[in-house]
Amino acid sequence: MKKIALINDLSGFGKCSLTAAIPVISILGIQACPLPTAVLSAQTGFPDYYCDDYTEKMNRFTDAWKNMQESFDGIYSGYLGSAAQMHNVLYFLEKFQAKDTLYLADPVMGDNGQRIHIFTQELLDCMKELTKYAGVITPNLTELCLLADVDYDTLISRSSDADYLSRIEDTARSLLPRAHADQTIVITGIVRRLPDQSFVGNLAVTPDGRYYTETPYRGESYSGTGDLFASVIMGSLINGLTIGEAMQKAVRFLWPAIEEASRDGIPRNHGVCFEKYLSLLLE
Repeated sequence: MKKIALINDLSGFGKCSLTAAIPVISILGIQACPLPTAVLSAQTGFPDYYCDDYTEKMNRFTDAWKNMQESFDGIYSGYLGSAAQMHNVLYFLEKFQAKDTLYLADPVMGDNGQRIHIFTQELLDCMKELTKYAGVITPNLTELCLLADVDYDTLISRSSDADYLSRIEDTARSLLPRAHADQTIVITGIVRRLPDQSFVGNLAVTPDGRYYTETPYRGESYSGTGDLFASVIMGSLINGLTIGEAMQKAVRFLWPAIEEASRDGIPRNHGVCFEKYLSLLLE
């Protein structure tokens, strides 16, 4: 059975991180092997939460798994709360990233032009180093701009222009020469505002081309949707799908869950009711 190491936090509420990744990876027929970076009562968007930091324990997982002589088909890292945790991921990659091991890095650093509260230049520098080892990176537009040293406000000011996607593609391509040779960058949550309707899309940029999907934009965003999207991408690629096929599968799965959350007025911090739509991933 194929195995993916999931390096992320475990949040009791918010339907994100490991609670999002484990069921998605599992239903895709792959063993999910969680390596927790922290255990939280709820994700950090809630006004009150308890966090048990696992930074000092992460390498113990790595060493124990290495002593067990385990191997992984894929490695997927999500939110990392410090430069120290990123160094721990680099240590994990040193031990487990083989030639055919796919590493997906979700560089969680901000959204909608805003940086996360723990953001520092050191955090950004470490993330730039970490993503060099990734076969797939899944930044949102804010994170792409941070990685590429591009001004976010300037880029999105052109969101109604006909060449907006090409500008984003060019920004992503500026990262490729200094990264993993066969790297794919999937930019999520791209909002295109047209006179009569807005759309939200995802753009995959590869050394050889690009692939784009979009759906109507309702104006809402929900906790965990990025984690769910990245998990589908990761599991699908491990199962042999192309990046285009993986993105289509992710959109088919997430679209009805987001529509339901919007219709029912689900608070964004609680995430979408994705559980009832997991069977769509079997199609």
